[in-house]
Amino acid sequence: MGTPALDRKLLAILAADMVGYSKAMEADEAGTIKRLKAIRAELINPAISLRHGTTIKLMGDGALVAFDSVVDAVACAAAFQNAVAARNAGLPEAERIIFRVGINLGDVALVDGDVYGDGVNVAARLEHLAEPGGVVVSGTAYDHLQGKLDWQLDFAGEQQVKNISRPVRMYRLRLDGKRPRRPLLAMIPRWAKTPAAVIVALALAGGATWWFLQPEPLIGKPSVAVLPFDNFGGDEASGRLADGLTQDIITDLARFPEFEVVARNSTEVFKGTPVDARQVATALHVGFVLEGSIQRQSGRVRITAQLIDAKTGHHLWSENWDRPAEDVFAVQTEIAEQVANRLGGGVGLIQQAGRAAAKRKRPENLNAYDYYLLGSEKIEKLTKADDEEAITFLNRAVALDPGLARAWVELYHAHDLMGVFGVDPEGNRKLAADVAERAVRLDPSDAEAHAVFGMSLANKGDMGRASSEILTFYSGYAARFGEPERGAQMVDKVMRLDPNYPMWASNFFAPAYFMAGRYQDAVTMLERMAPNNYQRWTWVVRSSALAALGRTDEANASAVEALKQHPEVTVESMINEPGLSPIERNRFIETMPLAGFPACAKPEALANLVKPVRLPECEAGQATPLAQP
Repeated sequence: MGTPALDRKLLAILAADMVGYSKAMEADEAGTIKRLKAIRAELINPAISLRHGTTIKLMGDGALVAFDSVVDAVACAAAFQNAVAARNAGLPEAERIIFRVGINLGDVALVDGDVYGDGVNVAARLEHLAEPGGVVVSGTAYDHLQGKLDWQLDFAGEQQVKNISRPVRMYRLRLDGKRPRRPLLAMIPRWAKTPAAVIVALALAGGATWWFLQPEPLIGKPSVAVLPFDNFGGDEASGRLADGLTQDIITDLARFPEFEVVARNSTEVFKGTPVDARQVATALHVGFVLEGSIQRQSGRVRITAQLIDAKTGHHLWSENWDRPAEDVFAVQTEIAEQVANRLGGGVGLIQQAGRAAAKRKRPENLNAYDYYLLGSEKIEKLTKADDEEAITFLNRAVALDPGLARAWVELYHAHDLMGVFGVDPEGNRKLAADVAERAVRLDPSDAEAHAVFGMSLANKGDMGRASSEILTFYSGYAARFGEPERGAQMVDKVMRLDPNYPMWASNFFAPAYFMAGRYQDAVTMLERMAPNNYQRWTWVVRSSALAALGRTDEANASAVEALKQHPEVTVESMINEPGLSPIERNRFIETMPLAGFPACAKPEALANLVKPVRLPECEAGQATPLAQP
């Protein structure tokens, strides 16, 4: 009689065991069993259930779990390893429970509720090769994971494992998103890998060996984890809102390339579990944690959010919203937008914290991202001296990391501003255009890179190409597309989302109000700036808006000061700016003479224009003198 066919199936097998189990049992048997049971019940079993796993057996210090999907197996391992690490962070070392995990995808035999075969054996062998707190994945599993994970897998070589004839490829799951350490031997040339040569190399390295073991230099971007919002009400509608808010905020924050956002499946494991933000930060290797809650009370819903600096545990920001309960879903997008803009829009709280940290570092310890932060801060001061420093900082940033697109974006602003201050206008305009194009090539998905590229095109008068590029700064250009009212409305929205908008934004917001005929708003906007921050356009907008409001003395005094700084300014010089719309030209024609600006451009200025726009009185030779205050 032949042997009956076995019930076989292709499964992902997860093998896990506790590190130092025997030693822990010897030291505190009852406590170890209690802690191990608690972790299984509170962290591991929910993660297995969430990913549709089946626990095949428990072996005191370990477990064997089967999954139909290898993606689910790896996601489960990552979730509970991160959750366990977060719990351990707040415990004495003697009370910490640490696991190793191995995962393999293979054909297994199903017999009486158990699994047998090489598919199981390889997972068990890989688990022994994993680092404490780590996850090792087989090559077979790796081949089925491509493009399906939020975590990276680093090749760890081939290993000959017990009772398996063929070498097994190994990959380590990078739970923290950091680059792997380079083994020292991997950095020694092939010719030097004989035993004698290795000994010589190590001896020559001496005390410098530690350097080779350090992680590769990182750009230093800040990172943030958005924890699932707590549902204090307990009802399903509030629960759906909590989940929706969490996802929307993660999605909105992910739009900002200035920092990294942890994927939701990494933070989902903390749902409904009270944790300290510092524990979360240790587990997920982030610098900031955003947490929030939702609660129904007396026909209203209260939503809170707070940002925590994970290093110190200090609250950087908190906000709450009260809304009628019937509007519970209508406010989801609004609140997500407000949180994202407060944290990341303009100069958000995360960037502010990064700047403060960079200032505390010694110069030799600054990385590319630090220089980028310091340079962008200098630009915002809008003075020539600060702008010169900004260019120095930003050039250091791109020298350290030529691929840092945001540093090239800021270099555009710095060179453009330097030209506005009258320092080699043509040369700086050319440099600005070059770095803008480089920024958008480096990161085609960065809206601000497209914005500065569009601005550089607009400065050349190439509005056809610029129209598709100007995104972030559209409010300042809306009138150029014949929609001044829309530009002003966009400014109103920005101010609602982030009342603490940066000072430099006034350079875009004030012209937007001015072109829409909202002169008082334009003047109020410029009150945040000092005269040494003003550019040519700023002087003209302020003087002309004051004149349109009937504040003639103030307008004339402002125009006199403007002409001291920029003697070339006339009505004709402004209406001949590249790419202006008829609306913008008419606004200058209506208001600039009221402030006392001369009407006609000088012949030498007109000589550089191919088809200059002329005023009738200037063509007739009737120049308008400057009114005296």
